[in-house]
Amino acid sequence: MKWGVLSMNKKKILFNAIVAALMAFAIFVTNALCLELAAGEELKEATGCTFVLNSEFVPAGVKGYYVNKYRPMESSSVSYNVHDNSADSMLTNREKAEIASGEKSIDSLGKLDKHKYEALVSEGYKAQYGADVGFKVESFDHIEIDGYPGYKIVAKYEPEGSQVVHQTVYIIRSKYRTFTITYQRAADDDCEESFNISASTIRVH
Repeated sequence: MKWGVLSMNKKKILFNAIVAALMAFAIFVTNALCLELAAGEELKEATGCTFVLNSEFVPAGVKGYYVNKYRPMESSSVSYNVHDNSADSMLTNREKAEIASGEKSIDSLGKLDKHKYEALVSEGYKAQYGADVGFKVESFDHIEIDGYPGYKIVAKYEPEGSQVVHQTVYIIRSKYRTFTITYQRAADDDCEESFNISASTIRVH
């Protein structure tokens, strides 16, 4: 019985850590990737993005966040975020002045690569956990869904005292909106196939 309680407590700690990290990750990516279109870049407008989740995933009480109904024994989770690409909506007056004076520039999301992404997210997790979690990008692929460009990024990290967490992120770009879908699971969560099926249903319109 004691071992069962210890196991449950470990899973609960892991579940809480993963959900907290996923929420922090979505907020961080939304802010860090507040980037303008590259000069001459043309993207189609989009009104929304949809995908289908396995019925085991239920709303977590925060818009755009879904957790496994068998939590904490299953610590997998999914987040969906829509970001307004208007840079002005995210910039302070000081930042606008820095850009106008040439002291600060905004990069293009279209120029994002594996190394830039890994550095950005590593920094975000370090701020969240107060330590390096060994965030590593395993693959960084350019994708296109329904004529909209984007990225599929597979990564993993390991918070201190936890097991390896696997993360797959889809970033889909349109003229005025960027859609980010993040699938996240612990090493022993049995949902990889479910996530792959869900990802195959992503549509942008």
